[in-house]
Amino acid sequence: MLGDNKMVRALGVDPGTKSFDIVVIEEDKVIAEKSIPTEDIAKDPDVLIRAVKELENVDIIAGPSGYGSPVICNKDIKDPRIFALEILLLTPKEQLEKGLKTRHAGIAVYKALADVVEDLWREKLNVCYIPSVILLPTVPVYRKINKIDMGTADKLAVAALAIYDYSSYHGTSYEDASFIVVEMGYGYNAVIGVKNGKVVDGLGGTLVSPGFLTAGSLDLEVAAAGGIWERTDVFTGGVSVACKTLSVEDALEKRSKEVLCNNAFEAMIEGIVKAVASVKLSVSNADEILLSGRLTRYPRIYKEIVSVLEKFGNVRKLRGLRGARIAKEAGQGYALIGNGLANGYFNELTEHLEIKKARGTTLDWLIHPRTEMFKKRIRNAFMRSLREPKRFL
Repeated sequence: MLGDNKMVRALGVDPGTKSFDIVVIEEDKVIAEKSIPTEDIAKDPDVLIRAVKELENVDIIAGPSGYGSPVICNKDIKDPRIFALEILLLTPKEQLEKGLKTRHAGIAVYKALADVVEDLWREKLNVCYIPSVILLPTVPVYRKINKIDMGTADKLAVAALAIYDYSSYHGTSYEDASFIVVEMGYGYNAVIGVKNGKVVDGLGGTLVSPGFLTAGSLDLEVAAAGGIWERTDVFTGGVSVACKTLSVEDALEKRSKEVLCNNAFEAMIEGIVKAVASVKLSVSNADEILLSGRLTRYPRIYKEIVSVLEKFGNVRKLRGLRGARIAKEAGQGYALIGNGLANGYFNELTEHLEIKKARGTTLDWLIHPRTEMFKKRIRNAFMRSLREPKRFL
């Protein structure tokens, strides 16, 4: 399954809503890891840059990739600010500045990611950015229509780790790995379908109802009733609003006392179940569900989600790479993909996933007339921020 590839030391940066995780791997072992609060990096991005530079002899860095892009490296970028804001975050500068005035916890990750991408470019480090699920050629086009978030880049990183986990756990080849990944993060949830070792379907955080922060999928009548929407609305309206707290621990305490809070948790759990049932149609031979993410670290949530998903097959926690202690699964997955892109231990896996074949923008499959102007803006951002943009479109 794994060839005689060169020894590669790869670093992955996972831009989580709560924390940025840094993970360094050699082969399939974590040799260094660090978790930094996102709000600290939003205040001072040099905190992360210093942490990265302290880890010497790193061959490649899989950078924080937001909504994803084709495999684009620092050498391909001529304007990192435009690249970070408009391609990776789908957020024009004026929207970010307006969002920052709200002081919402979710907007901190946007600022932190944009600043970090710019600083990593300025430092001339060997950084490459990775795709999200919708950019993969293994996902049929008809499943992409009018979607953007079928699983952001960090969710794809989790799926890559899950394929390795499934293969090593069951002693099978990548081609024999068919399962569903459920990622429950602090901000968003996602459900991703893997068939014969390839990602073929996914429902990202804003397509799964609801998350801890995000409202998830919304009835278009709700969108019409809400009038003008802002970037901050993407990570607002979930369990945290119903429970009136940004603390998961506090929300769990309130759940037993407050009806609306409890119903929001019920909606989140049932939304995941329905998403799994939907993705199962695309992966009919899936025989296992792997759980990942910050929320699954809470025993009450983990036990509940396992009990309702067991009807679909065996359910278990996604194991991390050897040596991992504190870093979330997404950070490990980022490092894994980076290692493969540099022709290291995981080269065969990244080739099987067809990550290098990703092309286009995450908006390419929108057909609603109201999206045309924004689609043109993002394609224009490709032309302005990259040295050879047509190579990636």
